[in-house]
Order: sequence, then C-alpha cells, then structure tokens
Amino acid sequence: MIVVGYSADMFGQAAIEHAIAEAKLRNTSLLVINATSGESYVDTRFARSGEVHDVEEHLAESGVAFELEQKVGVDVAEVLLDAMDRPDAELLVIGVRHRSPVGKLLLGSVSQRLLLECAKPVLAVKPRG
Repeated sequence: MIVVGYSADMFGQAAIEHAIAEAKLRNTSLLVINATSGESYVDTRFARSGEVHDVEEHLAESGVAFELEQKVGVDVAEVLLDAMDRPDAELLVIGVRHRSPVGKLLLGSVSQRLLLECAKPVLAVKPRG
C-alpha cells in the first residue's frame, strides 16, 4: 500500500498523480489521508465535500484500489507516520512547497518531519511548472 498525504491544492494533486503512477508500477493500493490540525472550515488545504468527491472520482477512474480518510484536529505528521507503521505500507508520497528558512523556523515543517522521521521511503514531489 502507498500512503498519500493529500492537501486540497496543487501540491496535493501532484502527490495524488505520483502516487497513482507508483501504485500502478507496484501493483498495490492507495491510502489517501487528508488531515488538518485545526478547524476544517479554516484550513484551505482540508478538502471540502465537493473536492473529496472529485478526488474519489479521479482515483476510481485511475483503476487503482484506494481508501480516503479525513481527520480533523490531529497532528498531521503523526497521522501519516502512524499510517506508515502499518505492515503493508511501503511508500509515503507527499507534495512539498518551497518555504524560506525563516518560514521553516517559525512555522515548523510537516514535510521536513516526515522526511526525517519516517522509517520507510518517502517520495516528495512538486507540481509541474
């Protein structure tokens, strides 16, 4: 199984596209996780019902078996790391955005934590262009 950290933006879409390609290569399924540490109505990266429907439709069209989970009020990195602790989890796919060194210092970085703490391979991708 491939775990995908999904956000409702171009970075999440890039993660989905790469995860689908990896799942097809590895002949495995996807676990797509969309989570927020705060309030789901405020976090623009948390997918709304229409966006979830579009993602599910896209995944279904890809032919790859998948599950999609949404979690609110959680430590996003912890949720993804817990998913990667499952015995069948073989790869974590995340979208990454450019942040300044000061931004990383002040805000922390979920991506950085995942890259450093995940015991299994992590594929960090960026949107095209």
